Amino acid sequence: MRTIVVSDLHLGSPFHADLTRRPELRACLLAALGPGDRLVILGDGLELRHTPQREVARIASPLFAEAGEILGPEGEILVLAGNHDHGLIAGWINTSLEREAPGFLSPQHRIEPSEAGSLARDFAQVALPARLTLAYPGVWLRDDVYATHGHYMDAHTTIPTLERLAVGTMARWAARLPNEHASIDDYEAAVAPLYAWLHQIAQRSERSVSASSAGLSAGIWKAMAGEGRKTNPWRAMALRTGYAAAVSGLKAAGFGPLDRGLSGPALRRGGLYGIGEVLRRLELTPAYLLFGHTHRSGPWPEDDPAEWMTERGTRLVNTGSWVYQRHFLPDAPNTSPYWPGTAVVLEDGQPPQLKRLLGEKTHHELAPTPV
Repeated sequence: MRTIVVSDLHLGSPFHADLTRRPELRACLLAALGPGDRLVILGDGLELRHTPQREVARIASPLFAEAGEILGPEGEILVLAGNHDHGLIAGWINTSLEREAPGFLSPQHRIEPSEAGSLARDFAQVALPARLTLAYPGVWLRDDVYATHGHYMDAHTTIPTLERLAVGTMARWAARLPNEHASIDDYEAAVAPLYAWLHQIAQRSERSVSASSAGLSAGIWKAMAGEGRKTNPWRAMALRTGYAAAVSGLKAAGFGPLDRGLSGPALRRGGLYGIGEVLRRLELTPAYLLFGHTHRSGPWPEDDPAEWMTERGTRLVNTGSWVYQRHFLPDAPNTSPYWPGTAVVLEDGQPPQLKRLLGEKTHHELAPTPV
């Protein structure tokens, strides 16, 4: 079975940066599918932390319907949950905990839509005649390929984002994430309370805390790093000075290792370190690991291959995103690993192949239309 893996569609983004909600851009993904293929949405396919579930269902349904029609009765849509759509499977986990003690979670669980909740059941119906199933926190796509969204890396990444600090606080002082022989439950204890809180706010608020913090984080990054873009030098200097002091304080408080850098290479290294640490603590050693979460696809030919391999020999492949984030992108189209519209293709017996499906599009074509 041919498999096409995409991640971070964020369907339902309040900023209208989610490209697969737009028919002309969604068509570029659908064109990569064929009858009998398997489409894997590797987490954060839905934006349940910024947008009410009822709105997300309306926005995302066309993708599931059109993909299901192309894939046909022999095809499959496999949906994994990430940090922004953890609510898809949270009900299944909570129900399972009513019957079983912690420890039942393993690196792969297949979940039927009927067990996951009403949103998953609705999408399964919309996707007919293709079959829709769910998996969490990861899935073995082949004997040598393990895939997961990658959100557990937020306990370890070296870039002190707001989510890194929130998860790190839980992992250090509340859930006590072990340094060795960690379990899926150890990670869920650190991340699930944060995800549940943000999910519930989104269902009840016109503008969630998470959406506001995302815009704030982007604005700070542009002011401090702003690679290739005009910045206010005095404001940038003040922010960098305060940021460096804050990082030093966080490291002294036990949040570490942390990197003061906010450049593209620093963001890349931080994410790769984080996902490698997750694999080490969970004692997973697949030949290939597919993940998303950072929105930075790779490896590309200009990347150092050594950075994309763990100490135990696992080759890392990031699927990128389908979200237009102008602050990460230079003026020249398709010259950045953050350029959206990437997918990983798995053919029998072949290494994972990273493909650009929106590589020919321009900023003008990708930029959100004012509403």
